[in-house]
Amino acid sequence: MRTPLVAGNWKMNTVPSTAAELAARIRHDSEDFNFADIAVFPPFVCIAAVRETLNGSNIEIGAQDMFWEPEGPYTGAISAGMIAESGCARVLIGHSERRTYFGETDEKVLKNTVSALSAGLKPVVCIGETLEQREAGITETILDTQIKEGIGAIKSIDAVTIAYEPVWAIGTGKTATPDQSDKAHRYIRGLIADRWGDDVSRNIRILYGGSVKPDNARTLWEREDIDGFLVGGASLKADSFRDIVNSVK
Repeated sequence: MRTPLVAGNWKMNTVPSTAAELAARIRHDSEDFNFADIAVFPPFVCIAAVRETLNGSNIEIGAQDMFWEPEGPYTGAISAGMIAESGCARVLIGHSERRTYFGETDEKVLKNTVSALSAGLKPVVCIGETLEQREAGITETILDTQIKEGIGAIKSIDAVTIAYEPVWAIGTGKTATPDQSDKAHRYIRGLIADRWGDDVSRNIRILYGGSVKPDNARTLWEREDIDGFLVGGASLKADSFRDIVNSVK
């Protein structure tokens, strides 16, 4: 059975002092989280403070983005090696907000994923359709393209986690129904089986992300192919994040 993973993406929220406070509250609750893997993704400038707070705990730290080159004249960019040495175990790649606002493409997702794996990081690769694409009935076509062009050239994806996030449900208060999300997760798992085989498909974790809250997490979690959550706004409050983690117990 796949161990659930619940990850909190803090996005462009918190400063080092408030990030440390939030991490401390989550750490306090995490003593009871022996049934799931937990990760938090603070802003880059908060990673050091969060690492110090979570040192010795069972909570992993991740970065929210990266650039595939190891070093060079790329002002403002952060490499996989920098992220790994900062104490992070994971990195988000291809989040819909990076795609929407910063021009992230499947080609860039592939380069970043390869670089992250080479640095020993565990990438969380985000895929998902927009509202227009869903209404046009091409959700599966979009997911197929994002998998094939985003990670399809990688020989081994054992260290990769997939996060399915319907773009229309992120930060909107809308959530994909359990049927919608389960259908998408099953389709993604089938794509993985076709490319990497049944064993990889059975073992890879596919998270749901998109306005996950304590009041809908349990219903989503009950679906067979949902292996946890990538949580946005609700991860900025320790109580609500705790309740979401407890939903996968």
